[in-house]
Amino acid sequence: MTTAASECDYLVLGGGSGGLASARRASALYGAKSICIENKRLGGTCVNVGCVPKKVTWNAAAIAETLHDAKAYGFTIPGQPTFDWNYFKQKRDAYVKRLNGIYAANLANDKVQHIQGTAKMLSSTEVEVALADGGAQIIKAKKILIATGGRPVFPNVPGVELGISSDGFFDLETQPKKVAVVGAGYIAVEMSGMFHALGTETHMFIRYDTFLRAFDPMIQEKIVAEYEKQGIHLHKQSAVTKVEDMGNGFKKVYYHDKDGEGTVEVDCLLWAIGRTPEVENLGLENAGVKVNAKNHVMVDKYQNTNVENVYSIGDCSDSGFELTPVAIAAGRKLSERVFGGKADSHLDYENIPSVVFAHPEVGAIGLTEPEARKKYGDDLKIYKTGFTEMFWAMMDPEQKGPTAYKVICAGPEEKVVGLHILGRGSSEVLQGFGVAIKMGATKKDLDNCVAIHPTSAEELVTLK
Repeated sequence: MTTAASECDYLVLGGGSGGLASARRASALYGAKSICIENKRLGGTCVNVGCVPKKVTWNAAAIAETLHDAKAYGFTIPGQPTFDWNYFKQKRDAYVKRLNGIYAANLANDKVQHIQGTAKMLSSTEVEVALADGGAQIIKAKKILIATGGRPVFPNVPGVELGISSDGFFDLETQPKKVAVVGAGYIAVEMSGMFHALGTETHMFIRYDTFLRAFDPMIQEKIVAEYEKQGIHLHKQSAVTKVEDMGNGFKKVYYHDKDGEGTVEVDCLLWAIGRTPEVENLGLENAGVKVNAKNHVMVDKYQNTNVENVYSIGDCSDSGFELTPVAIAAGRKLSERVFGGKADSHLDYENIPSVVFAHPEVGAIGLTEPEARKKYGDDLKIYKTGFTEMFWAMMDPEQKGPTAYKVICAGPEEKVVGLHILGRGSSEVLQGFGVAIKMGATKKDLDNCVAIHPTSAEELVTLK
């Protein structure tokens, strides 16, 4: 049964961080009657199966590493520390559920109506919602934001259903003893690092000789070498060809690589080969909204689609940078323009910092060296350093971890156009340097900043 049509100023399709930020800004600051439709838990990928539970798990992995390193600092830990995966999972789930409640409360406080259901566009101004508790509702909106995010993709190989995606990682009730992770992007790298640090025998299957291939070659080289040194099994130039169920939760993974054919038996197989926009059943064709070859909603720099008063942000759009803070910033800027009268309000997608919570952490902003050489030719100066951070001073040589920094400068003024860092604490280091680079920092600006000693970050202001 379809209920009577509702009307609103702003209808947001998707209850992820970006959509919620835009809806709340439109309602709380500008008085727009806003409705948000979401068919799962509020918070989207980031809160439920992404950044938040991932970072909590990374924290656990970092503690495991610290326990391992403690002996070098004179600590005696009786017995072998053990990790209770199920206990940890229950606490992590409770934290995420608490965040879901906070998101709901924030919507209510900002007078944004939340409807639990699945949306389908009937036109550029009408959406039908299949309500979670049954029935349907038509909503007429003056403006519509498409912010439905994305989902993991799976390969087309026999037995693919025997594996899980990154979403399924957070459903694991017990810790796998042996895992195969297929993929070479940041999700594969982060999850492989966490599995390994927590004691799971970890195999990574990558198509080429390195992973994180969108990052600077220095980062690729250093992080691959470190993962191999730590004992992660890297299967380079490999492809999984099929998976067989062996019973009792075990799977046999068949693959080929540069050395020929091979198999590995694991109790967990995780596919991390990419993500795709969550737009197939959204009825975009009914509204005339265009998508690109990869199914991303096409937008301009103002997040406008090709249809008037229909917008898109985040992972489902072709804006690039599938990062939660990017979607939040774009959503807020959009509401400021559409409802706040700020005609030129839009997110500047240049020099957006990003971090990979690998082991060790990786941070980057701006151009890689190959990208910079393509843009500026030889009018570049590259400053780089590799060193042993003071934390490792107490360790034996084979225990020491790498730290490597690179600053890419262009033109006679040596403007910083790229910064790439790897090592402990890189995620925290990058935020401040990101501000400087966004403001147009030059090498001289970095040199003019007095170093904080002893830190790793001081190396970035003392490079020669």
